[in-house]
Amino acid sequence: MQAFLSSSIPATSYSRSSFLPQPPQAPVKLALPSSGPRAAAVARRTEAGRPAAGRCVAASASASPAMAAAVAAAEVPAAMKAWAYGAYGDAGVLKLDEAAAVPAVGEGQVLVKVAAAALNPVDAKRRAGKFQATDSPLPTVPGYDVAGVVVKVGGGVKGLKEGDEVYGMISEKPLDGPKQSGSLAEYTAVEERLLAPKPKGLDFAQAAGLPLAILTANEGLERAGLAAGKSVLVLGGAGGVGSLAIQVRHRRSPLLAAAVLKVYGASKVAATASTKKIELLKSLGADVAIDYTKENFDELPDKYDVVFDAVGQGDKAVKVVKEGGSVVVLTGAVTPPGFRFVVTSNGSTLEKLNPYLESGKVKPLIDPTGPFPFSQVVEAFSYLETGRATGKVVISPVP
Repeated sequence: MQAFLSSSIPATSYSRSSFLPQPPQAPVKLALPSSGPRAAAVARRTEAGRPAAGRCVAASASASPAMAAAVAAAEVPAAMKAWAYGAYGDAGVLKLDEAAAVPAVGEGQVLVKVAAAALNPVDAKRRAGKFQATDSPLPTVPGYDVAGVVVKVGGGVKGLKEGDEVYGMISEKPLDGPKQSGSLAEYTAVEERLLAPKPKGLDFAQAAGLPLAILTANEGLERAGLAAGKSVLVLGGAGGVGSLAIQVRHRRSPLLAAAVLKVYGASKVAATASTKKIELLKSLGADVAIDYTKENFDELPDKYDVVFDAVGQGDKAVKVVKEGGSVVVLTGAVTPPGFRFVVTSNGSTLEKLNPYLESGKVKPLIDPTGPFPFSQVVEAFSYLETGRATGKVVISPVP
């Protein structure tokens, strides 16, 4: 089941225009515990303000402290808008519930007014019923990635307070009993330990696109033993996880304190992508950019200490790994020495990565088609499932 995390979904022959918003449908009612506020949403990005295709999103100002305080001070309503599904299936099973119960805040949790959320392939595969045996009960509000403002604090919370801007992955184990009430809603309840302060200089949309992808890239490369002087090949370098894998370990000095991660930057980073995304790979820090439409990476002479496979080519990946090396496989079949893992949400890891996000050394990459408005979640899912996204598919603003 680990294959259902943040790996890429194979591209189909469908065009972008095939996925226009569906006609209004009767809302599904979601009965969940209650609590939460309605606040001023983050200003929606205009079409003119969206980045050019394949370009890293430049850091922009976040909400002002006064705005965050106003959000926190707003009264928490009993009901909220949320996207939910009561049966497994394609994107058409998603319905907008305009009177869903605001989730209750448990011990050690905070209630977050969602400003932005992001989609991952695991969201689509979960909605399709790929791992029903370990899923939470239906109906489900999907969404793992979140960025927003704390508006209520539960018992035992020590580090966060109302008005704090935060981001994180809301389920500690995304395949093992994930939350029934996710981030594609106006409010979501999250354990304090899974959240981190939103990086300074990033807006909510940029922050929302980071948690699951950057945690997967970081943990996978740690488990693979990438260290100073070693080389790495990233298959799918322009995707949400791959783009961060290039940056997270493309350093000649420790990304984080050695006492924390004990991992140094790679001496050589190679990555694969299609022709139109080759320049993007170079801008992200790849030393070698391989156009998979023109070259077969497994037929090239270079070998690597670590291969990070985000696209499901494990059988080819093992052909280019050095003896004693590692292959991290996010989707598809696993061939030794390949291995798969389930990422764990961890707010403290995100917080340790914040300085590199705030300095611009690691940049979030949002697909230039978005951000999608909250009203177009169905369209956003359909676009995600074409496998053509560059970076993350983000929902922003959330009302």
